[in-house]
Amino acid sequence: MSIIRDINLAPSGENKIEWVRRNCPLLRSLEEDFSKAKPFAGKRIALSIHLEAKTAYLCKVLAAGGAEMYVTGSNPLSTQDDVAAALAKAGLNVYAWHGATEEEYFAHIRETLSHHANIIIDDGGDLVHMLHTTLQDELPYVIGGCEETTTGIVRLIAMNNEGKLRFPMVKVNNADCKHLFDNRYGTGQSVWDGINRTTNLIVAGKNVVVAGYGWCGKGVAMRAKGLGAQVVVTEIDPIKAIEAYMDGFTVLPMREAAKIGDFFVTVTGCDGVITEPDFLQMKEGAILCNAGHFDVEIDMKRLREIATEAREMRANIMGYTLPNGRHVYVLAEGRLVNLAAGDGHPAEIMDMSFAIQALSAKYLVEHEGKLTQMLIDVPREVDLEVANRKLKFLGITIDKLTPEQEAYLNKSAI
Repeated sequence: MSIIRDINLAPSGENKIEWVRRNCPLLRSLEEDFSKAKPFAGKRIALSIHLEAKTAYLCKVLAAGGAEMYVTGSNPLSTQDDVAAALAKAGLNVYAWHGATEEEYFAHIRETLSHHANIIIDDGGDLVHMLHTTLQDELPYVIGGCEETTTGIVRLIAMNNEGKLRFPMVKVNNADCKHLFDNRYGTGQSVWDGINRTTNLIVAGKNVVVAGYGWCGKGVAMRAKGLGAQVVVTEIDPIKAIEAYMDGFTVLPMREAAKIGDFFVTVTGCDGVITEPDFLQMKEGAILCNAGHFDVEIDMKRLREIATEAREMRANIMGYTLPNGRHVYVLAEGRLVNLAAGDGHPAEIMDMSFAIQALSAKYLVEHEGKLTQMLIDVPREVDLEVANRKLKFLGITIDKLTPEQEAYLNKSAI
């Protein structure tokens, strides 16, 4: 039995899912394949990803493959109640609602994991963490899992290094067809979609400070430049700092960047990126938001403590009056701005990412009991299958090596 806000919202969610389906040819092709082959027959899948229409369609594709689905969100503010209702109406088991308290959020995760799941599909690592702490009785049923995000993989690596990871996890985020497109182009577009629809302010001519120059940060900086902003990058990695510089961006420490920024976007996966000394350096009206998985990059706790006044300026914008009399504004409570204040990545981008997820889950089922490593790269053949299918749907053909070229490339230099 599902635990959702209102089943009567289902028609709106069904329309959203159908729109996604129409724009996700990769997933449609997998849905057709899975419906015939039933690779997940008799298997239970527990999934925690931002619960909006693209995630919902992935769930339906896995269900078409015979999986019994148990679904929750990975962020209380990104769950869309009409989409949750549509999945529940379709017969999937859903435990999530928008605006869940921390207690409700973890209760939903617990319920999702309490049905002897065989495959775990995680976004940020909360499912895996609970399985290894408070729900260890469920561990024997798990074949393996897939992790969607950079943040989740960082947590997995730490667990594995400590010898605590108890089942194989596929590093979906590290697949080329995921991070090269999802993290860069998906994040770049969806972050600015969330900022623009929330603030209704011009970006051109403004100073945009992007904290972190990984693939997500590159995408955010690229799109800010395209909107006419002057972009400043902050980094801790000297190599990435040089890369940002050679891409044409100014590189500064956050303490210096804080003095000139109009918009701040954190996308590091770390905590304490923007802290009290930075707040007090900011100019009047600075706008802050986060595009990292957890709401710890902007020190919201300390900002609330030092603010002499806090009030909602408009939906998803909270204004804080600082002790120096200046005002700063935070979008979406410092949570993922592209999902808490938007609809997330474009459908065509998530078509690739979720195809990787679905095929990685299939790989785990096919190799049950045969995997010896706890952290697994997405098999190259899976990456290439997704890329080749994507090219086909884009109507693009590419060259292939001739036998002579293959022989030349494989020829020993000795």
